Amino acid sequence: MTRTWQAAPSVGHPLTRVEGLDKVTGQARYAGDVDRRGLVHGWVVPATIPRGRVLSLDVEATLAMPGVLAVLHQDNAPRLTDIGEGTLFLFQGDRVAHWGAPVALVIADTPERAREAAERMRVDYLAEPPDTVFRPDHPGLYRPEHVNPRNPTVTEKGDVEAALAGAAVVVDAEYRTPAQHNNAMEPHSATAEWADGRLTVHTSTQYAYGVAQSLTKLFDLAPGTLRVLSEHVGGGFGNKGMPARPDAVLAVMAATLVGRPVRVTLTRPQLFPLTGYRTPTAQRLRLGATADGRLVAVEHTAAMQTSRLAEFTEQTAIYARAMYAADNLRTDHRVVALDVPTPRWMRAPGEAPGSFGLESAMDELAEACGVDPVELRLRNDTSHEPASGQPFSSRRLAECLREGARRFGWAERDPRPAARREARWWRGTGVAGAHYPARTAPTTAHATALPGGRYVVRVAATDIGTGARTALTQLAADALEVPVDAVRVEIGDSDFGPAMGAGGSMGTASWSWPVVTACHDLARRIASGEPVPPEGLTSTFDSTEAVGARAEFSRYAFGAHFAEVAVDVATGEVRVPRLLGVYAVGRVVNPLTATSQLIGGMTMGLSTALLEESTLDGRFGDFVNHNLADYHVATNADVGAIEVAFVDDPDDELNPSGVKGLGEIGIVGVPAAIANAVWHATGVRQRELPISPARAIISGQ
Repeated sequence: MTRTWQAAPSVGHPLTRVEGLDKVTGQARYAGDVDRRGLVHGWVVPATIPRGRVLSLDVEATLAMPGVLAVLHQDNAPRLTDIGEGTLFLFQGDRVAHWGAPVALVIADTPERAREAAERMRVDYLAEPPDTVFRPDHPGLYRPEHVNPRNPTVTEKGDVEAALAGAAVVVDAEYRTPAQHNNAMEPHSATAEWADGRLTVHTSTQYAYGVAQSLTKLFDLAPGTLRVLSEHVGGGFGNKGMPARPDAVLAVMAATLVGRPVRVTLTRPQLFPLTGYRTPTAQRLRLGATADGRLVAVEHTAAMQTSRLAEFTEQTAIYARAMYAADNLRTDHRVVALDVPTPRWMRAPGEAPGSFGLESAMDELAEACGVDPVELRLRNDTSHEPASGQPFSSRRLAECLREGARRFGWAERDPRPAARREARWWRGTGVAGAHYPARTAPTTAHATALPGGRYVVRVAATDIGTGARTALTQLAADALEVPVDAVRVEIGDSDFGPAMGAGGSMGTASWSWPVVTACHDLARRIASGEPVPPEGLTSTFDSTEAVGARAEFSRYAFGAHFAEVAVDVATGEVRVPRLLGVYAVGRVVNPLTATSQLIGGMTMGLSTALLEESTLDGRFGDFVNHNLADYHVATNADVGAIEVAFVDDPDDELNPSGVKGLGEIGIVGVPAAIANAVWHATGVRQRELPISPARAIISGQ
């Protein structure tokens, strides 16, 4: 592939967010801000059993309460088409699949009245014994047909058992990660309105076009009937992606029932059972190596949970398929269906928990071989993806490790554990590698020249706080060879046509291809003398054919994380005074927003390492810490100095903009780097997250 972009004043420069002023002045409208004449409000009545049937609902008493207009339930709900997504098949029967599942929706003239009526509504159940507790030896574990997103469940190369038997050094260890919730700042909200035979849904989604398509199929609507708008989204971390979430389905159902605009906004506690979470994992790593640390075998197996509503299998062991060279490699996944909510996408699904296992095991191997952890990773670098054998389009992991070691002062590190103590603090440092796939999906974009030298670019992209709108503005301006303030980028509208959502670190890579190509074509047409009519001159590009024609390469972003920790000798409290991330992420369109994204990812990795855990009450299948007071996330007081650096990563095999995604690689490997640093500080291995004070010093002082 030959690049079509040329260096220009905007791309590569730290432009502040083009919508920044709207956000800080309250002009940016989120899904819960949309006002409509006659708007009414829906409130979920959640199940209070984890498994069983609804026997009766006291609908009459609820309808008699002030302001209540209707109660949506299994007897009056619109009939849905089964699209194979059980979490959206609401009110189609009396079964209760998990605690917190919607059993009714109260619709009232104010949210306060809807909430009061929903909370007072009587529901009678026939409860059944639930199975809610995940464990790695659960008898119900099975091997799924595939893991997300449709990757093979098992990969095997060579003879792992024979290689392990003949290895000079073997590491065999188990690692655990807990359930975790995305907890974006903005809760899920949807407002649905029928007007002139068309249905419009304002919702907080990462994937306007995809949600429009799934809702169209679910409600058996004619193509073009439904429009989804998501102009501004206040964070998502995956759980505002596909499929649609229940708030959107409930809003459409309610608007159809009462014939008025209806808003359904979920409370923070309702997000925990209804919008997804990261599954707990139990991983086993077996590494075999020569005496000097060269891998001869890697086995990475993982067990996870899913629900009985829908099979969602985290691709945990996929991380090992692309990271380190080994002639003998095996990865495998198993999953168990429980009476719990359905897991969903959470930032760096698969790679985030999987990297904790492999990168921790690599640190244990370095210790066993007496090899520096950075050097061990360098010795096992590779130019081809280990599992598939395909060449990498670019792989600059070694450059990230070397640059990170230089910036961090790694050469001065004493390799001995528990050797450095300052007053009440043990101190240590750790390292981990990182990768994340650099994928691109087909997308359509439109570029329009208006009279007077103004331009509008339309694409059904989503900006969930990443700066995507700004990056697309810069790319479009350079392609048109005009200043950025001459370009307006419009996003978050399913009517703009097929487009990848903001997920999988695929957004800018996917959207930029048609945006840049359409803008180039528009600039060519104008330069050739084609007139701009009053309604504008538009060029459109669909990247489907171009994406499908790319050469076969393994495409990844790479990085390296370095962490310094301090562990309180008496309490086991772990602090992280310093984090460094060095990344090879293709062409950096906007270093300001890119750095912000990576700092956010690293902070989330720190939070994962030390704090985040969704606690399930096994009696009821309910997440009991379902709020931001009890579900702890890292705040300013928990975060020390964070540094982000880039290494040059030109890659002609990606897309015309040379862009790789970077929204997720910032979290990958950070928990392992911190865990490895805690071992270096204390001599205690950390094989389970989060690293609580008790775990940090469990072997004593």
